[in-house]
Amino acid sequence: MVDSTDSGVSEHRPRKRRTPRSERLPEILQVLAETGSLDVGDLSARFGASAATLRRDLALLEEQRLLTRTHGGALPQGLATELPVRYRENRSRDAKRAIAREAVRRLPVGPHVIALTGGSTTSEIAKELPGRPDLTVVTNALNIAADLAPRPRLKLVVVGGVARPRSYELVGPWAEHVLASISIGTALVGVDGLDVTAGLTTHDENEARTNRAMIGRAQRVIVVADGSKLGQVALARIADVHEVHEVITDRSADTAVVSAIRAAGVRVTVVEPKSTKD
Repeated sequence: MVDSTDSGVSEHRPRKRRTPRSERLPEILQVLAETGSLDVGDLSARFGASAATLRRDLALLEEQRLLTRTHGGALPQGLATELPVRYRENRSRDAKRAIAREAVRRLPVGPHVIALTGGSTTSEIAKELPGRPDLTVVTNALNIAADLAPRPRLKLVVVGGVARPRSYELVGPWAEHVLASISIGTALVGVDGLDVTAGLTTHDENEARTNRAMIGRAQRVIVVADGSKLGQVALARIADVHEVHEVITDRSADTAVVSAIRAAGVRVTVVEPKSTKD
């Protein structure tokens, strides 16, 4: 028997998994938001990718005006801290899908009008909607509208407005004018932050106003937010927490924040995500 250690034959060690680009890009932006700068060498060690691959990633993000490349790394471009929705979809996906399924179970039987704001969790709700002929969906999110448009049994209402490239939402006076003429049964609202004192918040003031108009036309308001959003406060206030009937989140949410929301008289449902690896 030959001893590989004596013969100079190296042992076979498992290679570090290389993170695919779909996961790398949002994490690169998240690291940049948290640290304020990026180093290609550090990113290479983090993701198991070559320096050349990481430089191509940074070049792509720079083309999208999400960062500014430097010698050996990158810096934030402007003061933007909001991740584009396309880079948020893969984060906490199992939790968002579980939240979406729970939200769809809240819809009553029979004719009903629901409203969906933009966001990665509300996008998952759109994918879970049954093809009911008695369901009308109102949305200001272009990506959600694109997902629902091919469903012939479902009535889709898209409000007008000016598109926000980071969230794909149509916002502004035109959107608010259309919403003012619609009666909504259930509004399913995505947020960037949910705090008992600050209420529902998002990164953009125009988006906040349009979402506020949607909430104002709804008989019932359900906030759908994974645990990372609870306890956070973003720039623009959408509504007070007392305007919400229920919050659906996942078990990663801070239990103290969940308790505080419940103490404010709001129902909170905590779901258990089912891993896609199971």
